[in-house]
Amino acid sequence: MRAKFLYLFCMCCLPDLFHTATAQQAVHATDTATRAKPVVQQHTQVVRTRKPKQINTEFSGGIRLNTDGWSLFGDYGKSKVVDSKHADRFYHVRFYQFELTEKKSQREMKSSSGSISASGNSDSYVFGKINNFYALKLGLGFRKMIAGKPESQGTVSVHWVNTGGISIGFLKPYYLNIQGISQAVKYTDNNSEFLDPGMILSSAGFSKGLSEAKVIPGVHFKSGFHFDFAGSMKYILAFETGVNAEYYSQQIQLMASTSATPYFVDVYMSFQFGKRW
Repeated sequence: MRAKFLYLFCMCCLPDLFHTATAQQAVHATDTATRAKPVVQQHTQVVRTRKPKQINTEFSGGIRLNTDGWSLFGDYGKSKVVDSKHADRFYHVRFYQFELTEKKSQREMKSSSGSISASGNSDSYVFGKINNFYALKLGLGFRKMIAGKPESQGTVSVHWVNTGGISIGFLKPYYLNIQGISQAVKYTDNNSEFLDPGMILSSAGFSKGLSEAKVIPGVHFKSGFHFDFAGSMKYILAFETGVNAEYYSQQIQLMASTSATPYFVDVYMSFQFGKRW
C-alpha cells in the first residue's frame, strides 16, 4: 500500500512542480533579457534655415556732368520686391531724387583782363555771359534691372532708369567790373561797355545780383542706363548715362550771342556711390 501511494503521489505532483519551475525560469530569462537590452532614444533635430536679412532701402549721392553744365544729386530709394523668394535682392527700385544743377552755354569761355587784383591773382570773367541759371530739381524715379545678377559678387548689373519731377529755376544777372565805372554793371541793350573786352576788368563775383534773382518754375525728365559695379549688394558704386530734358515757364538767355529759350536738352553721365540696408 505504501509503495502504491508513493507511486500515485509522484505521478500527480511532480509534473506540476516541473511545469512551475519551467515557467519561473522562462519569466526570469525574459526579465533578464529585458533589463539587459539597451534603451535607444531617438532625438529629432530640427534644422532651421536662417534667411538673409532683407535689403529694402538705399541712399546714394554723386556728381553729374552734362553737356550744358553740372549737377550734384542725392537719391533715397526703396526696393520693389519681385516675389517673396527674392525679397532680399535689389532688382527694382523706386526712389526720390534731389538735384542742384547749373546751366552753362557751350559758348562760355573764361577770359582774363590781365589786371592784378589785391590778392595778386589775375581777374577773370566770361565774355558775353549775361545771366547765371541754377535749378533745384525734385524728382521721382524708377530703376528696373534688365541684365546681370546683383546677388553675385564681381558682376555688373544693368538697369534702365527714368526720373521726372518739378524744377525751380533761379535766373541771376551776371555783373562785370568795368574800367572807369565805380559800380559793377549788368548787361543791357544800351550798355556797350559790357561787350567791350578792352573795358572789362573782372567779374563782380557770385553774390552780386542775388537780390535780383528771378524764380522760374519748370519740369524735368531724364532717361538712361545705370551700371552698378559694387562687389556687394550692401554698397552702391555706379555709372549712369542718358538724356535729360527740362522745360521752364519763361524764356532763359545765358549769353548775349544766343537767343532765349524755355527748354534745355542735354546728354549726361554721372558717378554715384552709396549704401543699402
